[in-house]
Amino acid sequence: MTWEVEINEIRRREELAKQMGGEERVARHKSRGKLTVRERIVSLLDDNTFHETGAIAGKAKYDENGELIEFTPANFLLGTGRINGRKVVVGADDFTVRGGAADGAIMGKQIYAERMAHDLQLPLIRLVDGTGGGGSVTFLDTQGHTYIPVNPAWDLVVANMERVPVVGLCLGSVAGLGAGRVAASHFSVMVEETAQLFVAGPPVVKYGMGQDLTKEELGGIQVHRSSGAIDNIASSEEDAFVQTRRFLSYLPSSVWQLPPVEKSEDNPLRKEERLLSVIPKNRRAPYRVREILQMIFDEDSTFEMGRYYGGGTLTCFARLNGHPVGVLASDPYVNGGGLTAESSEKIERFVDLCQTFHLPIINLVDQPGMVIGLPNEIKGTIRKGVRAIAAIYQTKVPMIEIIMRRAFGVGGAGMTNGHGLNLRYAWPSGDWGSLPVEGGVQVAYRRELEASDNPQELLNQLLERMESVRSPIRTAEVFGVEEIIDPRDTRPLLCEWVQDAYALLPQMLGPSSHGMRP
Repeated sequence: MTWEVEINEIRRREELAKQMGGEERVARHKSRGKLTVRERIVSLLDDNTFHETGAIAGKAKYDENGELIEFTPANFLLGTGRINGRKVVVGADDFTVRGGAADGAIMGKQIYAERMAHDLQLPLIRLVDGTGGGGSVTFLDTQGHTYIPVNPAWDLVVANMERVPVVGLCLGSVAGLGAGRVAASHFSVMVEETAQLFVAGPPVVKYGMGQDLTKEELGGIQVHRSSGAIDNIASSEEDAFVQTRRFLSYLPSSVWQLPPVEKSEDNPLRKEERLLSVIPKNRRAPYRVREILQMIFDEDSTFEMGRYYGGGTLTCFARLNGHPVGVLASDPYVNGGGLTAESSEKIERFVDLCQTFHLPIINLVDQPGMVIGLPNEIKGTIRKGVRAIAAIYQTKVPMIEIIMRRAFGVGGAGMTNGHGLNLRYAWPSGDWGSLPVEGGVQVAYRRELEASDNPQELLNQLLERMESVRSPIRTAEVFGVEEIIDPRDTRPLLCEWVQDAYALLPQMLGPSSHGMRP
């Protein structure tokens, strides 16, 4: 006597589960240019590494003899696999079964995926396609009662933000709790054309708000490219998986580990001649900050997040001699690189991400300060700005500041903790103060200018007199800036610094004193 019969029955049900919502629904799903849930998992993970948990969970019907006559698998798959050799947890919606809604769900599976990532201290990737278990009105008809909503596993969702890297991929029309599961992540990606994201879909919005919109108009990429709800846009599902793998490559598997250091073929002593002239002599002229990143960090090692939200601030991962780091920089082509409400929020979230996973931070500063004017006052920019500054002050990971050009006002002052060691270097293009001389002179000498017979000539004289005083060399004379460096020396200096920074990281392992929020 053996258990062969039972094993065969399990294998039969596993094969039924692989049919997902059935041939017709799968064909309809693929006709929209989307991969099936199982194809997605295969494309995301290293070859032949997926180990599924709960494969035969679903809704079954039996005849009077107890024989299985119908089986519909749960619309959520979970399991473990490997990405670049490292173990991860994957939880994925199957839209071919009840559109990924609670009506086709075994809610324990979704909870188990969160618990597995939490307890095993493994990165979690959510492949979201549907409401993600939020339910529908048909629940009332089938169950005969309603319920006070509780977001399933949300205690674990919140806790995982403090423990392990979490990625949320928006792979279809994602609403309600599904949208929440995408947003409750360290990195979120939305696929162009085939994905939309909203709190509630078009029918609910039409009834509740009187707005008659298509799914794409309500929550497509033209909405979320710059809304801040999503970090990055992907051109295809495969591109979303590539971005996921790159994002995870910079991070440890949990907060109890160090970021993974790779062997670098790029010379740490490399000096780029172009850095000597990359900052224009004309202070009002912008420059391409992303070109500077390529000259400083390891070749092809930068990975940017959230480019179109708070675009005046650039946030990315990069490597220095193989060591992952977080990078903050200003983009002078967007609001002059100044702090807006959106860019402040972006800084706060990114610094907290680096703090959570112990990535040293390099701040390439060209900060004119908080963006002024009525629209920015209406947004409460000052409060958002000081929250960003508070995040910088609260972080304990090693941070270094390279002042490339401007550092003005409250925003410029808050780009590093000026009350600590304040490790910073300036380029000879440095220009700083409470506010730019051009505007400050008109405020400080307003009465003289108003009384002058030739205010423009007087203004020119004052500016000429101030020009020599504003030289960064004058600041260095009184040790107001610790060191002015040749810009070409930036990479060698940072590659030496990152070794010291990583030597300090082991004592910082474990959860941060303030847990990260989405």
